[in-house]
Amino acid sequence: MQPRGGRPATRFVSTDLGYLAYQAFGAGERDIMFLTGGMSNIDALWDEPSAVRFFDRLSQLGRVIQYDMRGSGVSDPIPGDIQWLPLENYVQDVIAVLDAAGSERAVVYGDTEGGLSALLLAASRPDRVSALVLVNSEARLLRCEDYPIGMPRHVADALSEQYLAQHGTTGAMLELTAPSVAHEPRFRAWWTRYQRLSVPLGLVRRTFDWFAEMDVRAALPLIQAPTLVVARRDARFHRLAYSEFLAEHIAGAELRVLDGADTLPFHAGDFGPVLNAVEDYVTGRRDRPRTDRVLATVLFTDIVRSTALASSMGDQQWLDLLAEHNRIARAQVERFAGREVKMTGDGCLATFDGPGRAVACADAIVTETAEIGLTVRAGVHTGEVELRQDDIGGLAVHIAARVMAHAEDGGVLVSSTVRDLVVGSAMTFSPLGTFRLRGVPGEWRLYHLDQVS
Repeated sequence: MQPRGGRPATRFVSTDLGYLAYQAFGAGERDIMFLTGGMSNIDALWDEPSAVRFFDRLSQLGRVIQYDMRGSGVSDPIPGDIQWLPLENYVQDVIAVLDAAGSERAVVYGDTEGGLSALLLAASRPDRVSALVLVNSEARLLRCEDYPIGMPRHVADALSEQYLAQHGTTGAMLELTAPSVAHEPRFRAWWTRYQRLSVPLGLVRRTFDWFAEMDVRAALPLIQAPTLVVARRDARFHRLAYSEFLAEHIAGAELRVLDGADTLPFHAGDFGPVLNAVEDYVTGRRDRPRTDRVLATVLFTDIVRSTALASSMGDQQWLDLLAEHNRIARAQVERFAGREVKMTGDGCLATFDGPGRAVACADAIVTETAEIGLTVRAGVHTGEVELRQDDIGGLAVHIAARVMAHAEDGGVLVSSTVRDLVVGSAMTFSPLGTFRLRGVPGEWRLYHLDQVS
């Protein structure tokens, strides 16, 4: 089942040391085993829209399987007084999850510290690995005589203390691992909560120190699977040199160096180029031309008779009401995994990967804003969109705006394109008629949304 705005079921597999929590979602010709480090909670990550978008895109390449390492997230703690087990035990856990999910062979995607388990798995169980993808990973973190690119011990010790100081409270380490989102209050608040739900405070430093002690360099010459290594050029923690070492020591490995500094697993910054590289590699479509024009569903909303309403209120009362409208709109766009393009003053503009989510979002905005005394109208259309740095353009944007303009008394209107794309869903529509849309060629059939489900 695709995540697409929902949450895949969390299941459990029993092992000799307790239960492991895992999820499997998506479908296709391949399985993709996604591995990350101990900072993981497979339930809480679905609260972050950018993580949903990441996994939504990844699941278009195949069925995605992921799990929480033993001792973190939703999985059972490690029994007894042992804080962390040898890495080979975690490789056995990965195999147990693959078996539970019914996967005999998978593309293994190791993200940051998840690369350690991925490397050892690929070397020790080549029969289970069809291809290996290593994103911002390393075979060893600490510097030693024959590994001069590693981190000096005193630097690692200082970072260990910093991780403990900021864990679940300030999120300060985002400035090191995700500088592009480090100062976004909403993301930072989610991340600190995610930290608390991933690893208890008492285990944070020991978790960091455990990863720092790992060394899987001996496994590199034994890896038989086709291997892609992806790295961010300006990464400060998961540095480029670590990835270059992997590519140099794994036979036939391909290195892709991408711009940027974000290495926080699976959702920080612009993950599009990372997944473009992964898609090209695992599907065999190398170096396909990329375009800034994509198929997307555009949602426009607008407060009906907003000018008259603002005139009847005092300035402060209107600004307070508008702020509440914006909060509702933003919350719903995030809920349905859309991308907020901008607030328009008395409405919003957003895009979605799927028309069903866009229509459901429009309905939720109209319904919730009605509860604060606002009548909102919405227009939805699917077409080719030109992506710009902080905006979007193209005919589809103009059509969505013109569709919205015909919803004079509020509600949600959609173009025939949208209506046709959601056939088979629980949504029902009534035909409004055929219209000429100002500035848009041809005639367009418009439909009024009656019911989402």
